[in-house]
Amino acid sequence: MNADKKISLSASALNLYRDCPRCFWLEQNGIRRRPEGIKSSLPNGIDAVLKKYFDRYRGTLPPELKGHIQGRLIDDQNLLNAWRNRWQGLIYEDPFLNARLKGLLDDCVVHDATYAPLDYKTKGFTPKDDAHKWNQDQLDIYTLLLEANQYPTAGHGYLIFYHPIQAHEGGMIQFEITPRKVVTDKQSALRLFEGAVGFIRGPEPTRQEKCEYCSWSG
Repeated sequence: MNADKKISLSASALNLYRDCPRCFWLEQNGIRRRPEGIKSSLPNGIDAVLKKYFDRYRGTLPPELKGHIQGRLIDDQNLLNAWRNRWQGLIYEDPFLNARLKGLLDDCVVHDATYAPLDYKTKGFTPKDDAHKWNQDQLDIYTLLLEANQYPTAGHGYLIFYHPIQAHEGGMIQFEITPRKVVTDKQSALRLFEGAVGFIRGPEPTRQEKCEYCSWSG
């Protein structure tokens, strides 16, 4: 990659970097993208419904989360809409690296003039005690982005897990809700971002044996 070319990364791109550095390098250098395979549209559909539901409680909390979360949902709907928008989002610019990082927030909690990212997750079963570790980087990144845009953070974020437990007549599915408070580390996100940028500008990495795609793509 041309060292003068600006690099733009997202939280999902950094997930790929964690999963397979070679697939990440090939994609970021415009050689080939990893096939995505078949994906269910159900999580995105539930996510859209939850956004509308949470928007009804802007400036307060949905009743089922009271007692589980300190603070209130961010009041400014227009600001949150911008943070959710794929063409806007929250952005961190690093002029020395000639790179930027962007993230899209589901929601944000405000407490004592500090901000904590909140993300909804859909699972097919009750989340295990360590379920949050799969989203640690994401919450760390959101914390970095908030801080970079002059929104002091609380040092934690929230994951709200939704998982089905029962079906009712009329096609209604009952979900159980499991909120998790997760300690966040913006420095961890910064190291991940800086490492990924340097990696992109480095030589092509060798095939990753643990990656199913790398194992047959050559």
